[in-house]
Amino acid sequence: MRWHKPLAAAVVLTALTTTLTASATGPNHGGGGSGGACSPDASLLGFSDALDKTTFDGQPVAGLSALNVTGPHSAIALVDNVGTTPARVFDLKVNSKPTSVRVDGMTILKRPDGTPYNGGDFDGEGLVVERGNRTILATSEREPSIRRFRLSDGKEIASLPVPSRFQVAPAGEATSNATFESLAVSRDGLSLFAGMEGPLAPDGTDANNRTRNRIIRYAGLPGHAYRPIAQYAYKPDPGLALVELAWVSPTELVSMERTFTAGVGNTIRVFTVSLRRATDVTKVASLADAPEQVFLQKKQLFDLVNCPPSGAVAKQPQPNPLLDNVEALALGGYLPGGRRQLYLMSDDNNGATQITRFYSLAVNLH
Repeated sequence: MRWHKPLAAAVVLTALTTTLTASATGPNHGGGGSGGACSPDASLLGFSDALDKTTFDGQPVAGLSALNVTGPHSAIALVDNVGTTPARVFDLKVNSKPTSVRVDGMTILKRPDGTPYNGGDFDGEGLVVERGNRTILATSEREPSIRRFRLSDGKEIASLPVPSRFQVAPAGEATSNATFESLAVSRDGLSLFAGMEGPLAPDGTDANNRTRNRIIRYAGLPGHAYRPIAQYAYKPDPGLALVELAWVSPTELVSMERTFTAGVGNTIRVFTVSLRRATDVTKVASLADAPEQVFLQKKQLFDLVNCPPSGAVAKQPQPNPLLDNVEALALGGYLPGGRRQLYLMSDDNNGATQITRFYSLAVNLH
């Protein structure tokens, strides 16, 4: 996603007073240092810039906007497309500590007629690898849509229904480039969660500059049909946007929020989100009229600015040189002591001043 929403003034001031930015240099293609604590419940294990400004089979490894773990050392990353480059996913080989990542394969995503999608009709943002690793579900922020593709040949074989009000105006009430930015699936594959990056027009933004977003819950079977069964209300922090979701348990999700301010840098925050007593707001015409208790309760897990820089170098001003335009988040397996593996990846927007960076963290999800 290439849109950046300005931070609230107070957040900008805080970031400015803590700027630790390194000068722009070439990418660090190795793994990061030993890392350390980011918060009481999160530790950085390391990072790697090995994918930055690389290509695979003639295609740039860039614009990585979503990530799904498929095994102890494997993952799949989705590209948000630019121009005429084909829509695609990359197979990755990943390691936690020492942190490393490399491309191991690529699948071009194709229309039902077999021709590749591209930046003109596909803006990939959310990704779910379905059980069995034979198909994926990928959101496109453009319409928005949720399409199913076969990994064997990349061909689209189905699409999920999207409620009409979630279509981009004038067809619906959504804003262009602020729709389905995230997609998560429950362990059993029976539930999907599609998160809106921004609000529907009637929902708007509150007096504290917090948007009123919706998350659609789908029910169905992996590889088969899904249907919307509920909508949940979610408020990002002031000035931030919802960019990722991951499933933890039937009562908990992990979310990631992000923004960018020119001359200051990125803000990347990760939260735990409670689904206990979640209120279905499907029939609520405007969340502007909804009481505060209908919004999902969340708790900050960590703010990436507080992680140790670990030798990272930034190509543009950042409050911590470790930061960049992080758009992808994925939970892995359990680590010693009961912590969970958490991977992040940044989207360089195919630009010279941003980095494709892969992060490995350990988090305590109570």
